Amino acid sequence: MGFMDLVIRLDGTGAKTVLVYRALREAIVDGRLPVGERVPPTRVLAADLGVARGSVAIAYERLVAEGYLTARVGSGTFVASVASGGPRAARSVVDPLRPRASWPLTPLPTSGNGVAPRYDFRTGIPDAGLFPFDAWRRLVAAELRLRANSPGTYAEPSGQPALRNAIARYVGISRGIKTRGDDVVVTNGTQHALDLIGRVLLTPGDIVAVEEPGYPPPRRLFQAMGCRVVGVPVDEEGLVVTALPPQTKLVYATPSHQFPLGGAMSLGRRRELLAWAAGRSAAIVEDDYDSEFRFSARPLEPLVSLDTHGRVLYVGTFSKSMVPAIRTGFALVPGGLRDAVVAARQVSDGYGQTAVQAALARFIDEGQLARHVRKASKEYGSRHAAIVRALREISSLVVIPSSAGLHVTALARADPAPVVAEAARAGLAVENLRDYSTTRAGAVNDLRDYSTTQAGFVFGFGAVDASLIDEGMALFAAILARHA
Repeated sequence: MGFMDLVIRLDGTGAKTVLVYRALREAIVDGRLPVGERVPPTRVLAADLGVARGSVAIAYERLVAEGYLTARVGSGTFVASVASGGPRAARSVVDPLRPRASWPLTPLPTSGNGVAPRYDFRTGIPDAGLFPFDAWRRLVAAELRLRANSPGTYAEPSGQPALRNAIARYVGISRGIKTRGDDVVVTNGTQHALDLIGRVLLTPGDIVAVEEPGYPPPRRLFQAMGCRVVGVPVDEEGLVVTALPPQTKLVYATPSHQFPLGGAMSLGRRRELLAWAAGRSAAIVEDDYDSEFRFSARPLEPLVSLDTHGRVLYVGTFSKSMVPAIRTGFALVPGGLRDAVVAARQVSDGYGQTAVQAALARFIDEGQLARHVRKASKEYGSRHAAIVRALREISSLVVIPSSAGLHVTALARADPAPVVAEAARAGLAVENLRDYSTTRAGAVNDLRDYSTTQAGFVFGFGAVDASLIDEGMALFAAILARHA
């Protein structure tokens, strides 16, 4: 068994033996030397510290006698199990540093926190059981073996050329987008793409328009940049263009599958938004986050395909079409911004995981992504239909039509909060539509008027066990009835 390089400081005055003893004891107590860790041989540590070997040997003997270390003949000296002082202590008892006064954010829980509920209708979680992990592992392993024999050079910040070209071909086939590999910047997911775009386009105080209700992470990101984030209502045709503030610098939208309502922006509204942006020199970020999964007619053309003024930046992710752990996304960036966005990537984190990117390029080019999406779409379509069928049997709800993605939304007259809370206690996770809005509506009179109504429930169906959908929906209906 080897031992870890140990760096300790012999601060203070006094005999070297005492200083070595104190430094080692402190490293054990605060957790830097964990239970079971082998400490360096006396000869090695003495040479590293520039002290006599006898000073280290005496310190070890004292720590063994006190129970902090245990000596094993022929094996070495190890941190004893009774020596643990619990979690690692703070670096210092003094903690004066705080975020800047205008910093608005604290961490939020993620879907990986805690144990998954039995009836898991949370949004944004694909079914990892549908993903071909064996094929993916082979591709990644092959790339790691290949790169083990190549020089350790730094990669392109815009992403592996093979992946950029593969993405360009993929969106050309799946979404009808005419683009080139040179237009693609590979990122660590959609949020990373938005961060890069915001860095090069926005300054503190700029107005950023987001959908209301809408996806919270972009709103939080732009707020952290010091922008003024304005929620714009959504109706049955999508984002209400006439409600956009005149001085808006950037519009963030999910036109193919509005999050969280689920509808698609009409063709007329898409053209209206593009004309509005062109007339005011504004940028549009089109987030096409899960449009691969479709259950009915072909989708409308993306905004970027209708854009003749170069105002749209199209972003996508493989976290939904594959699995979140792969954490890879992309942005299609107009030529005038490309170098700036690539430079922003370079100064923020350099470049991505080269082996993963190369494996993903092969996964796409070999047709494995397309096959996975077809297989998953069939399964998700079945789950979507089962949830919609159950929701339509509840007279107090109105289901918003949707034909894509991994969630469905139903509007309600009842206050969602107590229903969601009771459902959680019963092992059923469903989301409150109002959690996606910064406003709080009052009483609801017309369930079809979702431009002003934020009362409802959002059901994800990527994570739920398909065999438990009917049972879970029956439980939800019973809980809802108690709050009607």
